Amino acid sequence: MADSPAERSARRALDERALGHVLQRLQRAPASPWLHAEVARRMAERLPVIKLQPAVVLDWWSQLGSSQDVLRRAYPQARIVAVETDAPAVAELPWWSPKRWGSQAVPPVAEAAVAAGGAQLVWANMMLHGAIDPQAVMQRWARALAVDGFLMFSTLGPGTFEWLSALYRAQGWPPPFAPFVDMHDLGDMLVHAGFADPVMDQEPVTLTWPDAGALLADLRALGGNVDPRRHAGLRTPRWRERLLQALAATAGADGRLSLQVELVYGHAFRPLPRPRLAATTEVPLADLRAMARSGRKPR
Repeated sequence: MADSPAERSARRALDERALGHVLQRLQRAPASPWLHAEVARRMAERLPVIKLQPAVVLDWWSQLGSSQDVLRRAYPQARIVAVETDAPAVAELPWWSPKRWGSQAVPPVAEAAVAAGGAQLVWANMMLHGAIDPQAVMQRWARALAVDGFLMFSTLGPGTFEWLSALYRAQGWPPPFAPFVDMHDLGDMLVHAGFADPVMDQEPVTLTWPDAGALLADLRALGGNVDPRRHAGLRTPRWRERLLQALAATAGADGRLSLQVELVYGHAFRPLPRPRLAATTEVPLADLRAMARSGRKPR
């Protein structure tokens, strides 16, 4: 018998402790990664295809997603709620000061405290590649959405920084970062999580830097290496110099270095629930009410 959504898992081979350190470092940074703000802008350009005007928007991992501005412009009447892994810590950051948002400031909530079926839009910008189990995250998204609510998310795909991986292999080094999930696999996960009509697409973007030092600084601002196979311990200044030289040797005719990222976008709807009756069947009250309004019965 096939696994039910609650039984499925798509855990990635990540170093959980290292991932926790990276996320804490990024949250303490004075600003969210610059690339995230650009992806949020691009994702917001896709919102007009959705006719539903949400009353409640859940901005998943809001601090790192850099999306509050675009969401407030798109839905000025909506209640936009930040969802964080560590809500109390994020609430203490200057970014959440009422001086910025005034009466619109809403304290962030923890993922575990999100009410079921209370939102019409779940927005998750550039956070899914930081999840150990994307399938479990999608199940939480589906639980948080009302019937006919919709999900929009972006993440990094496996075409990201491929050239950097090739450079590390040529040097005989372990991987520079953990593998990203293919968009087709993400689409399958959405279906198994209970979403309907998932639409996935990808966009390649080429980033350039004036020198190797600037490239490395920006990569650190975007995250860190959480692959369990990475170098053990700290690297030496000699190793860093070798990396800088290897990077510099790949500069183009204009002297600039470039890397390509694969941006993956997805959106889907939460359909009317269709629980199958068994000897004992549990159906959330909100789902029963939605079925009653539609005239549909469990089968």
